[in-house]
Amino acid sequence: MLTDGERLRNASSLTAAYAERQDGPRYLWTDAFAVCNLLALARRTGDERYRSLALGLVQRVHETLGRHRRDDARSGWLGDASASHPTRGGLRIGKKLPERAPGEPLDDQLEWDRDGQYFHYLTRWMHALDQTARFTGDASFNLQARELAEVAFRRFSYRPRAGAPLRLRWKMSIDLSRPLVPSMGQHDALEGYVTCAQLRATAARLGPGGGPDLAEALEGFASMLEGAQLATTDSLGIGGLLIDASRVAQLSREDAIPDGAFLRDLLEAALEGLRDPSAALDLALPASTRLAFRELGLGIGLHGAERLEATGILRDVAPYFTLAERIESFWMEPRNQQAPSWLAHRDINEVMLASSLVPDGCVEPFPQTATSPPR
Repeated sequence: MLTDGERLRNASSLTAAYAERQDGPRYLWTDAFAVCNLLALARRTGDERYRSLALGLVQRVHETLGRHRRDDARSGWLGDASASHPTRGGLRIGKKLPERAPGEPLDDQLEWDRDGQYFHYLTRWMHALDQTARFTGDASFNLQARELAEVAFRRFSYRPRAGAPLRLRWKMSIDLSRPLVPSMGQHDALEGYVTCAQLRATAARLGPGGGPDLAEALEGFASMLEGAQLATTDSLGIGGLLIDASRVAQLSREDAIPDGAFLRDLLEAALEGLRDPSAALDLALPASTRLAFRELGLGIGLHGAERLEATGILRDVAPYFTLAERIESFWMEPRNQQAPSWLAHRDINEVMLASSLVPDGCVEPFPQTATSPPR
């Protein structure tokens, strides 16, 4: 079992390795976790270098993914975005291929490598921006997160017909004008709901700062959660449920979100997935047949659950906590990091391994401290 000092040193090393490659292509999911990691390391160590790297990465993401691609006939900021409001047009995923052209038939395999906007990537970036606001006490980062939440809700949500329940599209075009994949992600509404509650709580603490209040978005996401089936056998999805449970617990302590039944629902859904035989991780399989970042997503969520109060349902989750360190140990082995499956996703794997080792920035909102301006 790694000591806290060893976990911190390994996370720092992985983060430094990623930081050395920060001038390369941007990818929103990876960068969101990286910002949270850098802020967590800054809090743990007091090293100003990590804070500076986090703020620099936020700026690079906005300047790159908040604008059209270099190989696109369009140029400049997306939608209503500008240098002072860089998230008002959303943010590109950062995929290597251009988005599918209007009228071009869908190729399910090729679509994974095409650019556009993903709702669940946008919510991860909202969380990263909000953590930056909570860490620095600078309300402008929270405003950017709320402006991103507002445009994401407005452009991704729709009603299939008059009077039908509100739904979310999974993937939109770069300019948010048309759906690329219209199906709804299983946990997208959950991510939207928890994130909007978090952004509103931070704004109330740091305000007044103007900008969208997200009341309509919060109500819309809540309506989509009514009767939703949240249980999944996907390891990354289970980890996401546990991360959201950790965020709900923290937000309930700030009186920003109801606790009780909602928190239990998230834990029960995660437990259902953990107990499902088809979801069982075969940790004896070789690295070449496994995807590290999906397993590490579960590890991050399990570490978040470890921080929760030991209620009845959490006692049923607790036997699975040891999975996190087994996953980390496997992927920290140098020979496993030479597998094609690791090298093909090296950036995201390194960043999420660091997140699992030091999950502070990813699993719950930073406590609002005296560094924040008084109300």
